[in-house]
Amino acid sequence: MATKIWVTEALEILADSLTPVPHELNELDWKAALSDHRDRLTEHLIAFANQPNGGYLVFGLDDDGVPVGVDKAQVAGIVGQLANLGRDAVDPPLVLDHAVTESAQGIPLLLVRIPEQAVKPVHRRGKSIEETWVRSGGSTRKASRREVGALLMNSSNPHWEDLRASPLLSLDAVQQLLDLDAVARLLQRPLPDEPDELARWLAQEGITSAEGRGHYISNFGAIAAARRLADFPSLERKHIRVIRYRGTNKTETIDELPGQRGYAVGFEGLIGHLRRVLPHSEVIQQSLRTETSIYPEIALRELVANALIHQDFSVGGAGPMVDIFADRITITNPGSLLPGKRPDRLIGATPESRNEKLAASFRRFRICEERGTGFQKVVQAIELFGLPPLQIIPHDNAFSVTLGAPRKFTDMGSAERIEACYQHAVLQYLSSQTLTNTTLRERFRLHDKQRNAVTNLISDAVDAGRIKRKDAHSGNKFAEYLPYWA
Repeated sequence: MATKIWVTEALEILADSLTPVPHELNELDWKAALSDHRDRLTEHLIAFANQPNGGYLVFGLDDDGVPVGVDKAQVAGIVGQLANLGRDAVDPPLVLDHAVTESAQGIPLLLVRIPEQAVKPVHRRGKSIEETWVRSGGSTRKASRREVGALLMNSSNPHWEDLRASPLLSLDAVQQLLDLDAVARLLQRPLPDEPDELARWLAQEGITSAEGRGHYISNFGAIAAARRLADFPSLERKHIRVIRYRGTNKTETIDELPGQRGYAVGFEGLIGHLRRVLPHSEVIQQSLRTETSIYPEIALRELVANALIHQDFSVGGAGPMVDIFADRITITNPGSLLPGKRPDRLIGATPESRNEKLAASFRRFRICEERGTGFQKVVQAIELFGLPPLQIIPHDNAFSVTLGAPRKFTDMGSAERIEACYQHAVLQYLSSQTLTNTTLRERFRLHDKQRNAVTNLISDAVDAGRIKRKDAHSGNKFAEYLPYWA
């Protein structure tokens, strides 16, 4: 039977504490047998639960670190009493794990694992949070007020990504449910061959967490790497839907493709599907006619990735959607904008996400960036392809962005032109440049003869409070403009 993956670490720490001379560590305490002092045992449990990465109690070693062993009755008694104390005497309650192993001399030892708790300070149940203990110098002592404050500062409620998406599974079952080969390819590394090495890697990546001899798949692991999201009931409605409509409204549906795979392992397939179904136009390059999408792929990749990783997973019964119309494509994700974020300030904004692990993994998988340049790249591609401005629309419990099909300056409405002018000013500002009549004409692909039309548009954008003059005293002919907030 496979060894519990934490046992290897516990034995390494135990070996460190026994050489060159026996000494106890903050991460581990050994005892010959179970003490009769329930209060002191409770304090040990609390201290290890407050310790970074938790700690271990080892039974079957005397005060000098010499193995004396444990028998079956002792194991049952120790495990039972510690489990009861972890449940009844500690707040928040602890879930302990244990294993029986052998010393180098073949003498049985009992290892008890006390995991670090996310919510701190762990303290005595029914008492104030100041009734807490910490490990210091290899011993357990009561925490000072400053240490209690530090524990509070390092406390955190579990993130959605870290919660469990599966029951306890064998490693083989985990591999059947998750496309780990695809994850390894995205990370440009080989998939570990040895079960123990694979289990450690999965835990390090946050894809699984070990419990005893089994493994729980985390929400992050499932949403990123599932072969079929339908295998995870809590995530079944979180698949992305791609719906095509005939015309410019939702009256008649052409087809619908519900995504089946995890977001990371299925991303390239999703983008490939969009490339196939989106409208194309014929262009001539080097005397050859080629078909190209009317929407820039870089914009599609960034906007779809944003919808996947920034959605609010607490919104039930809803997942990301891509609606394709004859004249536009709209990408929607559940969840409103984060507090303090404004739609018109997202271009070049500091990156922030509800789902930090998912966002970081998409960067490591080279699917998108985490540097806040996503919307900047989108607007840049929009201008290159001659598209209308990006529409960014917050809803009550959702957020959508819309890419419009190519449209001439004369076919855009006044509000669209002003928004395009503002987005161009932002793009110029982020490139350490300014908006001028010339740069805006180039953005709209207009002739010099249309300078007056662009001058009027700039004036309208100033009146609307979207842009402002860089120098209020400069002449109109060479005037430079900045976004209103610059």
